Amino acid sequence: MERNLALLKVKEQLTEHRYNHTIGVMETAIILAKKYGANEKKAELAAIFHDYAKFRPKEEMKQIIMDQKMDARLLQFNSELWHAPVGAFLVHKEAGIEDEEILDAIRFHTSGRVGMTLLEKVIYLADYIEPGRHFSGVEEVRELAEKSLNDALKKSISNTIFFLMKKGQPVFPATFHTYNDLIMNSED
Repeated sequence: MERNLALLKVKEQLTEHRYNHTIGVMETAIILAKKYGANEKKAELAAIFHDYAKFRPKEEMKQIIMDQKMDARLLQFNSELWHAPVGAFLVHKEAGIEDEEILDAIRFHTSGRVGMTLLEKVIYLADYIEPGRHFSGVEEVRELAEKSLNDALKKSISNTIFFLMKKGQPVFPATFHTYNDLIMNSED
């Protein structure tokens, strides 16, 4: 799918603020893909569609999770996680994207997973460090991303885990497992 068509399709689903975020993620994903050798076209498309389901009603997302037999544990955790796997399903169904690498990058951009592909790492990190993001720790991760994709990813995931712990919120198991996998198997 061509960039402008993809952006038009996504714009219908998002608020103006979230659309601007998506543009930032797209531009950052292309930069990271170039730097680390990921497929730039796939990074561009995955970034454009990463938040496709962000504003779908919670009941619709819950139903899709159940109907499609997605990880049922998702329903026990913050609904902010849901838009990623639901988004991958809807991007395939509604936008006709069939490339599993792109769909997996969308599917795992909130939780991560053990054995993340290069494209999945690029999208996860681009979502975290895009220029519109302003929160404690993001600058350090941006600096790390200049030198090491894996070091930046480890720091972004540890920041997320600490943030959730400080708020007394549960951490989705896949996120812990992703962190451990990166620590134990990290190479750039």
